[in-house]
Amino acid sequence: MLPTPEQIRDYIAAAISCEELQVEGDGSHFQALIVSDAFEGKRLIARHQLVYAALGDRMRAEIHALSMKTLTPAEYKNNG
Repeated sequence: MLPTPEQIRDYIAAAISCEELQVEGDGSHFQALIVSDAFEGKRLIARHQLVYAALGDRMRAEIHALSMKTLTPAEYKNNG
């Protein structure tokens, strides 16, 4: 069974404290906006690795593509 955007959001929220978390998708391809203090001081690749770690094996087994916008709260406020 393919995951829903709500399930992907729940997986991420369970591992990363988020100020804003939006996930859209069609069951295999998803787009996410993730705003978290956890991204503070981290480069883009490290931010994405945090999200991939939150999703674990689901990235290989269930989710075929995930496009992410990962921002700190300040970045979201200024550039959102």
